[in-house]
Amino acid sequence: MRPLIITAFVSLDGVMEAPGGEPGYRNSGWTFEGIEFDPAAYEIKGREQQESTALLFGRTSYEAFAPVWPTMEEFAQMNTLPRYVVSTSLESDDDRWPATILRSVDDVAALKETEGGPILVQGSASLGASLADAGLVDRYHLLVFPVLLGAGKRLFSEADKDSTRLRLVEHEAYGNGIQKQVFDVVHAD
Repeated sequence: MRPLIITAFVSLDGVMEAPGGEPGYRNSGWTFEGIEFDPAAYEIKGREQQESTALLFGRTSYEAFAPVWPTMEEFAQMNTLPRYVVSTSLESDDDRWPATILRSVDDVAALKETEGGPILVQGSASLGASLADAGLVDRYHLLVFPVLLGAGKRLFSEADKDSTRLRLVEHEAYGNGIQKQVFDVVHAD
């Protein structure tokens, strides 16, 4: 079974909305405003490019990334990977950054059953929460920023469900206050 990895920049209070500067969010761009840049904190992003074999997005994130990522040299490896977007409303993919459209979380479960390596979910707050609630997430790659944002899209849903156990497999704290936290999801046998 292919592992599904959620990767996210997240505030200490769990917000993941608009880390890079999306319009319309009060604290847009919070990952770089007032936080000193430390390249060591982003080492995991380069590793993700080398280890991932497919990318998975929700519609909103896909539509935001499709016009931008194909032209970004720092994402050259990711631009070569197969892409999937989960949407019930998207009529077709974006020719600039082609993707296969999946219609449901069940389609993602079927994708996990195919041959291949890790599937990486970038951004995609609503999709990530749905995948977690369905028990499909295998790992979290989190960069936790030393900021409290209050309102905003959260990494985890507020669904009333049984607890999910996590095993910390990697962590590091950086001089700028960012913490890397890598957790494996402990699946019941």
